[in-house]
Amino acid sequence: MKKLKTLVTVSIALTACLTLQSCNQTSADTHQSGNPQQGKLVLTGSSTIAPLAAEIARKYEENHPGVRIDVQTGGSSRGIADARSRTADIGMVSRSLTSDETDLTVHTIAQDGVSLIVNAENPVKSLTHQQVIDIYSDKINNWQEVGGNDAPITVVNKSAAHSTLGLFIDFFGLKAEQIVPDVIIGNNEQGIKTVAGNPNAIGYVSIGTAEYHQDVETAIALLPVDGVVASSDAVSKGTFSLSRPLNFVTADKPTDLTQDFIQFAQSPQIHDIVEAQYFVPVSP
Repeated sequence: MKKLKTLVTVSIALTACLTLQSCNQTSADTHQSGNPQQGKLVLTGSSTIAPLAAEIARKYEENHPGVRIDVQTGGSSRGIADARSRTADIGMVSRSLTSDETDLTVHTIAQDGVSLIVNAENPVKSLTHQQVIDIYSDKINNWQEVGGNDAPITVVNKSAAHSTLGLFIDFFGLKAEQIVPDVIIGNNEQGIKTVAGNPNAIGYVSIGTAEYHQDVETAIALLPVDGVVASSDAVSKGTFSLSRPLNFVTADKPTDLTQDFIQFAQSPQIHDIVEAQYFVPVSP
């Protein structure tokens, strides 16, 4: 076992507002009017969905000048909690809902997957399923053990509020307490930045986010597992197991402005925005 490491928590409780309006407003001030083209909406939750939702909101506002939409992050758990409490009009949740969340109404807007990433300088080009388990549970802690350089592995893990963690541990059959991280991050951008800045780091993030950063030459590489390459194309074809829906959730059946915005977010009009974010469009 490696020596006890200092965990670096990078903005676990991320609450940054991504678009269009001050984050300190609450839903008490932002419930919509009866006119579907006037009013205010608050969306909170998944850091994977938030950039996509912000772009959709921007286009919707262009078409509806009387509407203001505030998009905030904080993780899928926040999206669930805020939708239930009606603190937000719409929660953003980047996973399927569980059996105890059936009180919420789900509106899927896109599909995504989760990919392991390493620094672009890392000579390791693939791992097996078991090697990933062993790396994250500290049974393997040097890259040399999996065909890489003689260097300690920096394990980057997601904070508990983010659905990506749940999808990752379920897929690899791990328990959260088995993971021995060196760095704990919040959103995908933090994961990308951490791995790009550390030649010995390994993490996992949204495929869409990773593909975007790879295309703009950020120093990361998507890492195949058991020879299976992570890609949006594979998610689209249904051949990639570590995939998930990107959902809006509401406490009630949406009406008025909320319904109109959700219908817009699910419409073919925004498929170009979904694809520009490297996600897979879906039809309602």
